[in-house]
Amino acid sequence: MAGSLLGQDSGSTAAVTVIKRALELESESRYPQALVCYQEGIDLLLQVLKGTKDVTRKSNLRKRISDYMDRAENIKKYLDQEKEAGKYHKQIKIEENATGFSYESLFQEYLNETVTEVWIEDPYIRHTHQLYNFLRFCEMLVKGQCKVKTIHLLTSLDEGSGKEQQSSGLEEIRESLRNHGVQLELEYSSLIHDREIRLSRFSLGYCDFDLRPCHETTVDIFHNKHTKKI
Repeated sequence: MAGSLLGQDSGSTAAVTVIKRALELESESRYPQALVCYQEGIDLLLQVLKGTKDVTRKSNLRKRISDYMDRAENIKKYLDQEKEAGKYHKQIKIEENATGFSYESLFQEYLNETVTEVWIEDPYIRHTHQLYNFLRFCEMLVKGQCKVKTIHLLTSLDEGSGKEQQSSGLEEIRESLRNHGVQLELEYSSLIHDREIRLSRFSLGYCDFDLRPCHETTVDIFHNKHTKKI
């Protein structure tokens, strides 16, 4: 059992909980989530190890940590193979009124140095809160590890009273991005209905969410070997 060699202090309890969850997820073939739990659980176990004085317990902990590291490494290798074969699919289910799903928590792990372009399709970048959501996403790209040079936005044109607000808001964002060395390419279409983000390597289907409570939705993440351009 995951907790058989650990004590009852809060650090040990947290480690046991996370490792048990990792084992459950692995048994259900939910490998991306299992990998995250293994990594978190291993970090917690290392903290427990640092505070352990008993020699025998330390030895047992090291062995247990090594075993979980091997499991995590095997999962990582499997996921890397799936990504290379273009078969990677990760699904995140967001319950009604759930919080904690910021843009960073959803996308940060995919924004490495290989990402240089981002394609966004969203039919509703019109009103103030929608423009701010788009701005927050752009800020994340600019501040992250990725080296994004171009952002392509395909959205629908507001033909009503909000047309001027949409136009001026997007132009302000374009100018701000230009000051940070990023080009914003804008296109309009009345035919798009779904929301999608494509990175240089990944494709992420998403709905409108932020730090505020979310509407119930599902996020599907696919790995594409060749990302099409809009």
